[in-house]
Amino acid sequence: KMLRSFAVCCLAAFSVVSASTLFKETFEDDSWADRWVISDAKKSEGTAGEWKLNVADWYGDKVKDQGISTSQDARFYFMTSKFDKAADNKDKDLVVQFQVQFPQKIDCGGGYIKLLPSTVNQKDFTGDSPYLIMFGPDICGTSTRKTHVIFNYKGDNHLIQREIRCETDQLSHIYTLIVHPDNTYEVRIDGESKQTGSLEDDWDMLPAREIDDPTDKKPEDWVDSEMMDDPEDEKPEGWDDIPEYIADPEAEKPDDWDDEEDGEWEPSQIRNPEFKGAWKPKQIPNPAYKGVWKPKKMPNPEFVEDPNLYRYEDIGAVGFDLWQVKSGSIFTNILVTDSVEEAEAMIDEWKARKDDEKAMFDEAQEAKRKQEEEERQKAEEARKRQEEETLESEEDVIEDEDEDELEHDE
Repeated sequence: KMLRSFAVCCLAAFSVVSASTLFKETFEDDSWADRWVISDAKKSEGTAGEWKLNVADWYGDKVKDQGISTSQDARFYFMTSKFDKAADNKDKDLVVQFQVQFPQKIDCGGGYIKLLPSTVNQKDFTGDSPYLIMFGPDICGTSTRKTHVIFNYKGDNHLIQREIRCETDQLSHIYTLIVHPDNTYEVRIDGESKQTGSLEDDWDMLPAREIDDPTDKKPEDWVDSEMMDDPEDEKPEGWDDIPEYIADPEAEKPDDWDDEEDGEWEPSQIRNPEFKGAWKPKQIPNPAYKGVWKPKKMPNPEFVEDPNLYRYEDIGAVGFDLWQVKSGSIFTNILVTDSVEEAEAMIDEWKARKDDEKAMFDEAQEAKRKQEEEERQKAEEARKRQEEETLESEEDVIEDEDEDELEHDE
């Protein structure tokens, strides 16, 4: 029994040691500036936005929900931070997780993070800089409200072929991407699974395993018409005797019409309401229909299985490459790890305080509603006073004019 207990303890200890936190940033104080490098991109054009440490007007914990925030409207934002040591996720889970909040009620802008190689040029980092993974929400109006999951494979960026809706409210949310060494993945939002699948199926990084057989031809007797003419349906008698146009019964010959000079008068033509067009028999299901013909599949000679789709040999930094029309987005609690449990523990901490954030938000919205109502009432009262003053002024003018006329008459 003692030996078994020792073995369990050793296994637990090994699990703790084997788990690795590659990067963690909580933005709890001003020391973030020592760890992050703001790119010089767009500064010469005057369109580079300023990052600021900030917390929203509603939060669960003022320190833990504090983060780095975009602060200027219609600006680009570029910023990176390198790991202490570059990592290779061979045979390990890769977890990318971060907390984001749009207190400004974002209308158009990105809220995603990028996983970068250690070779990234931090001072020249832009949207064109190579990256490994791009992950997170992207919002623009009502048409774009999705969660990006983009993988770089052999130099090309590949978008996920699934639609994952993102959160669009003004509260904080946590986005989690888990990539497993068996080439499967999972996307979670606030700890809830939103999409799972395989890297091979949900991205076009590899050619299709199977393709249409070019030698397979559709049989000549293949029936691909789902409907057919009803052989028992017959054209009604007199159908073809109904003209498409008839003389307008309301047309009248002009009084000045001269048959000898103008020719024989004919009334104008109008569409015949009785005309039904060319007759066609009714359609019935075709008993010989075999469905839409498709060629047989064959193995794709260009397909080569890659068991290392999930793997990145040089994971060395994270970065933000954003454009925001309306600023105010807050990012914090960034985690890159090979431990799903570590990511879940961070989510559990957030869940313990999210109800307080919601309560604070509701109070702020109610206070805002009351203030707007007070301002509306004040504006309405001012408008009514103005109307009364204008009416009194007009009445005074009329009274003065009446007195002037009376004096003139006398």
